[in-house]
Order: sequence, then structure tokens, then C-alpha cells
Amino acid sequence: MTLPDERIWSLFRRHLQQTLTYWSVFFSFGLCIAFLGPTILDLRCQTQSTLQQITWVFFSQQFFLLVGSSVGGLFKKTLLSSLSALFTSALIISLVFAIIPLCHHVILLSIAMGVAGKAMGVIDTIGNLQLVRLYQKDSAVFLQVLHFFIGLGALVSPLVVDPFLAEDSCVLSANWTANSSSSDLEHLRNTLAGHGAALHNTSQYPLYTEGVVVTRVSYAFWIMAVINLPVPAAVLALMFHERVVSCSRSSPPLLDKQPHISSKPVTDDRQGHGGVLDCCRPNNLQGHPATFFIIHALGGAIVFITDGIIGCYAGFVYTYAVSPPLLMGYKTAGCLDSVFWASITAGRLSFIFFSYRYTAPVLLTISLMGVILVQFLLLIFYASHVFLFIGTCVLGLCVSSVFPSILAFTEDILDYKGSATIVLVTSASTGEMMLQLLVGSVIHSTGSYSFLLCTTITSFIGFCLFLLLLYIHHIHRNHQTDSSPCMDINDQPKTGGS
Repeated sequence: MTLPDERIWSLFRRHLQQTLTYWSVFFSFGLCIAFLGPTILDLRCQTQSTLQQITWVFFSQQFFLLVGSSVGGLFKKTLLSSLSALFTSALIISLVFAIIPLCHHVILLSIAMGVAGKAMGVIDTIGNLQLVRLYQKDSAVFLQVLHFFIGLGALVSPLVVDPFLAEDSCVLSANWTANSSSSDLEHLRNTLAGHGAALHNTSQYPLYTEGVVVTRVSYAFWIMAVINLPVPAAVLALMFHERVVSCSRSSPPLLDKQPHISSKPVTDDRQGHGGVLDCCRPNNLQGHPATFFIIHALGGAIVFITDGIIGCYAGFVYTYAVSPPLLMGYKTAGCLDSVFWASITAGRLSFIFFSYRYTAPVLLTISLMGVILVQFLLLIFYASHVFLFIGTCVLGLCVSSVFPSILAFTEDILDYKGSATIVLVTSASTGEMMLQLLVGSVIHSTGSYSFLLCTTITSFIGFCLFLLLLYIHHIHRNHQTDSSPCMDINDQPKTGGS
């Protein structure tokens, strides 16, 4: 084993409990983000609402996820506040899973999903931020694992809910007839994965709002609530391990005794960025070169595009496959979304090794070029069923590592001040919501073929922005070399709770 291998393993063993806890919290994030699509028709039956009404639940989750990502930076100032936010958010997700079966009105369900979305946003920001602070220049490998656990949770969630989904209409009207086959309902579920943007021509399905509700989806949510309970317990155990919470306050926090971690309080407000808007205060803008802000903007724009592409492809690849010229069968097309998410998870797993062997700019160049190439090929072979599956798999592999790689790269450029993590997480959440809405509108007005054209154009723009980021990085590095920095490059949070 080489010396770098030993150093990485030594760091991992030293921070074992912290690292495993942050990874488990992101499993909770993935569990929560993937259950809504498969269960949306059963939740419509539970709330006895129309399709147009139930799709507001998607918007509620996505919007408050963005809000949570934006305000998550407010909890970074101390280790106690960060871990408390993670504990509360993970516990909220379990509670939301438990109370969803009790929400018999779409407004109550939207509120519950909004609360869960905000908790997910806080987890997204704090989890990334704490792992970057923990490993700094070695964080790329551990960020890949962190985001692998999102994919793992997103794979587990549909497997848990699938046995409890209704195979026929789950609201039996007085004049009900068995006109709606299980394949029709599966087609409708897959179409609704696009967050309601493709809601048209659904009148052929008899979806009643009045009658006897015969859904068993409640059991799936209660099972997921139990599966998720060890996560807040693990965060609470970490809080006691770090001694930020204890029966006796006489012993100092554990981090104070570790020489490799600075426990110095942050005395300069310029270094303590809170929420995403807090870094725009005049006090925080002073003393930084223009390249500092350009790097934030470019990094945010890149993940806005790449996470937007993930959301668009996952949301609309089914609609594209069942539409002309492909006209793929419902069941076959329904596998595309699972293939895409499985390839993203496998890609993050494989990039754990690659991120150790290669630098982040090299990985990002290969990934972004691969995203562009595979989408060009999908446009060329637009009538091939086989190549759509191959392209979906390769696209998932290529795009999977962009966010953790760009996060590690941007924080490395900016000396791990933490503000880049907040900006990038917020930009990614915004891109996943906004780009999906924009592409959905284009598909609705011009046809499903425009779906691939839109994602190809945006991926090309993303690669151009990355090349510009490399150029700005070169300028910023020269500026840092020419001028002696006066700020502490290792901005660490206070470890005390008071």
C-alpha cells in the first residue's frame, strides 16, 4: 500500500463515526426524494383529489427543498448547531413518513411534503459542508461516497413501496367498472414522474375522487419511517461522541483535544457565511478579488445545468420513449428511469476510485464531454430502442460525479471557506426544479423530441462554462500567488454549543 493510501485510510479511521453518520443522513435524503413518484396515484386516492391537485405536492417538495438548501448555511457556525440541524431534519423525515397516511386532504399532504422538503434541503447543505470541512483537500473521495448514498436511498425507496401500490383503481365509485388496467395505471405513474408537466390526455383513465378508498400504501410509509429511524439516532450518538451534548458540561468538546482540527472561534464575520444571501452583505464582499465571485457564479451555473439535466432526464425520458417515433411499450419504457438512477448510483460508486486516482478537473472534463457526446448520439440514433437504453446508462454514469467533483474543485480553489458549498447546493436545487419546468413547457408546446435537444444544448453550455471556470481558476491562482493572503484559509466552525 502506498503512502497516500495509508494517509487516506488514516483520515477515514480517525473520522470514522462522523463520516458514517453524514453518509447515513444522505441515505435518508435519497429515501425521501424517490418515494413520491411511484406513490403519487395512491396518494391521490388517499386524499381523493384530482391529478391536477395532487401534482402540487411535487411543487411543494421541490420548492421547500430549495428553501432548505438556501437557509441551511445558517446552521454552520458551530458544530452543535450543524449536528442539531441534521438530527432535527432526519427526525422530521421519519415523522413525515409516519404522518403521510393520516393526511386525507391534499393541502395537508402538501404541507407535510413541504416540511420534508425543507428538512432535505438542510441535510443537503450541512452534510456537504461538514464533510468538506472534515477532509478539505481529501474531500473528493468522500463526497463521491456521500452522493452514492443518495442513489442508494433512491433505489431502496421504490423497492419498499412497490408491493403496496394499487394495481387497479384505488377509489371505487358506485358506477365503477374495471376499465383501467394495471398497465394503464403504470403508464400514468411513469408519466407523472415528470412532476406534472406532461399532464394532458389523461381523461381516458377513470380516476374517481369519490368512493371507497382501497389503497395499502400506508404500510409502505410506516416501513420507511422505521427504516429511517436509525439515522437521527446515529446523529444523536455523534453529538454525544463529540461532547457537544452531554450529561455533564465539565468535559470539553472532543474536537478541542484533537490537534488536527482547529477549534478557534470565527472572529471575522467575512469568513462566516450563513445563508446563501448572507454572503452578499457588504462586509462579506470586501477584500476579495473579482475572480472569487466569478468562481462562485460559474460553479453554481454548472451544477444548475447538470442537476437540471438529471431532473429533466429522469422526469421526461419515459414520455419521450412512449411517444413517436419510438412508441416503446409502457412496461419497457418504465424501466428507463430505473436504469438511469441505477447507472447514477453505479457511477458514483466507480468514481470513488477515480476521484482518488485523478484530479477533479480531469474527471469533470471527461464527465461533461461524455454527457455531450452521449446526447448527440441519442439525437442521431433517435429511432433506436436499444441505443436509448445504452445512452441512458452511459449518461447516468457520466453525469453522476459532476456535483461532488465540482464541489471539491471549487472549495479547493477558494481555500475551503464554505460559501461555495452553500451556493452550489442551492444552485443545484434550483436547477433541478427550474430546468425541469422549462423543458416540460417546451415538450408540451413542441413535442417530445425537443426534450433531447434542450438537454444537449444545456450540456454544451455547461461544458463551455467549465472551460471558463478553468481559465478563471488560472487567473485567481496567479492573483493569490502575487498577493500575500491575510485571511485564515482554514475557516473552521466553533465546536462549542454556547
